[in-house]
Amino acid sequence: MQGYQLLKEAVGGEGFHRPPFSRRLAWAALFSTVFLTSSVLYASRWTDRTSELQGFHANDVPLKQCPSGLPPPAKPPAQVNLWTGLTVDETVAITDWLSAPERDLNLTLSDRAALGDNIIYHIEAYRPSKAEALAYLESPLDEKVPQRFARVTIHHGSVNEPYIMDYLVGPLPITHKTSMRELTEIYHRNPVPFNARGYTAVVFAELNPLMSKIMAPIEDIVKELFGNVTLVAAANGPMSFDGSFRRSWISWRRKVSGPWLHPVGFFQYVDISGPDPSKWRLLKIVYNHQVFTDIDSFIDAFRNGTLKRIPSRPDQKEDVSWSTRKRPGAQRDLDHLPGPRSVSFGGLRFRVDRALQYVSWMGWGLYLGFDRDMGLSLWDIRFRDERLIYELSPQEAIAQYAGNDPMQATTAWLDRYFGMGSAVRDMLPGYDCPHEAVYLPATTFTHMGTIIRERAICIFEQDTGRPITRHTGYDEEEFGAVRGYVLTIRSTSTVGNLTICSIWTVPSKCACQHPATFKVGIGKVPKKRTGPRFVTPRWVLFMTMSSTSRSIWMSLGPRTLCCSRILYRRKLSNHGSMRTGEAKRYNRRSSVTISNQRTMLS
Repeated sequence: MQGYQLLKEAVGGEGFHRPPFSRRLAWAALFSTVFLTSSVLYASRWTDRTSELQGFHANDVPLKQCPSGLPPPAKPPAQVNLWTGLTVDETVAITDWLSAPERDLNLTLSDRAALGDNIIYHIEAYRPSKAEALAYLESPLDEKVPQRFARVTIHHGSVNEPYIMDYLVGPLPITHKTSMRELTEIYHRNPVPFNARGYTAVVFAELNPLMSKIMAPIEDIVKELFGNVTLVAAANGPMSFDGSFRRSWISWRRKVSGPWLHPVGFFQYVDISGPDPSKWRLLKIVYNHQVFTDIDSFIDAFRNGTLKRIPSRPDQKEDVSWSTRKRPGAQRDLDHLPGPRSVSFGGLRFRVDRALQYVSWMGWGLYLGFDRDMGLSLWDIRFRDERLIYELSPQEAIAQYAGNDPMQATTAWLDRYFGMGSAVRDMLPGYDCPHEAVYLPATTFTHMGTIIRERAICIFEQDTGRPITRHTGYDEEEFGAVRGYVLTIRSTSTVGNLTICSIWTVPSKCACQHPATFKVGIGKVPKKRTGPRFVTPRWVLFMTMSSTSRSIWMSLGPRTLCCSRILYRRKLSNHGSMRTGEAKRYNRRSSVTISNQRTMLS
């Protein structure tokens, strides 16, 4: 047996075996060498480049933080906005105070009330007199802030002779010193007749039994005349002129998107006077220019064949998408690309006090007000601390219809009645206003409760795209141009089929524009009277008030049979004097004079 043999110590001698060479180790060594060499070279070049950049920027201002998208704080002349509306807490406190048994008002909550109940129709801030406001604004540190009051409108429907009354409640906040009295020195005669009451949802709820009573006997006739479609009704206004009655024409339309564009030529004239719906009655039925004094005569005309039917309208097909907001036709060339946007790279150049709703820009300063009736208003407008306008506020928006059917011929909407402020809508960023605009809230009170819109008002600076001045001269320092920047304050209200965009701009001219987009049915005269004459143009009303020329311009879309007007009140100077812009617009049949006291049609 061979024994164990020790390894030979001689290198390379017998019994020694060299391990095989590893390719992985070789590749790793090569990669590490290349990586280390490249890192050294790159670090050397970066060090040289950094030295060059440091030398290049040695004399430059170091980079700062990007400017904020929020407006810088404003410095209002007084720390109280005398024209701001009531807060939610204030309206709740006033409601609770009025509902207390010691007031003896016998109030009912609006969502549970009928016409024969007493309800709080409206609560708003009662603005101080101009004399009190100016005295405080001239010395805000020395003069006391004028006491705060509220105007409250109550429908007294439970008494034997129903009426409407305004009350002055204050001072606010509610304390043991708070009292109320009838507010009769302004607004109206004392008292307001109940038939001239404000618009409430209760009226349409009470109309349902009357309309059911009218439509039930003629259900089969309606299906025969208009097909198997759903119809909706709407009442027109004004419903009264002196409060001695309350009547309205009920018009019927197809229940589709844009129902105002789908009338069917069927109307009922109803008397809804007084608080008792059981006494309301039908006065007339009109179909295709044929007038019937009651339901029986209309049924007899249909059955004996003397009723002249309305020819079918070519646009009343199954596809009614033409009256929607759907884009018609193919997309336009390059319309898939985003449009231009306004960006203030250096930050916003106007100041806003959100709590006081005070705005300043380039030497201009003003307070914002907001109310249920007309919405946005401007107060104490100053330029370089000089008051130019005390109050700039819309007073009424009137849309007067015309046509050959009873609804169009008798309609004249006064949108203050419905509440343009309570009908305000949230602004759409990127559509109504630029994305960088500042948005402010507005709060209004209606008979159904408090409405809060967080984006009711938007404020932004705008490049008009054209210079304010531009001239090329021939002598030294004659050439020059001034960019056309303006500050825009905007609000949008939708009342029924009407949307009004209130636009206020400064400073090139302190102007207010109200583009109003309508959808209305208006009579069109054909060659032959074979049926109702309907056409539905969309038209725009522009109105601008300039502080320099002190006048009002109105331009209407071409070939319209409608007339619409917006009235403004403007108080100027520091001494309590008042001037009112007046405008006259004439057409073939009527003229209008707009003033602070009256509107005359002749």
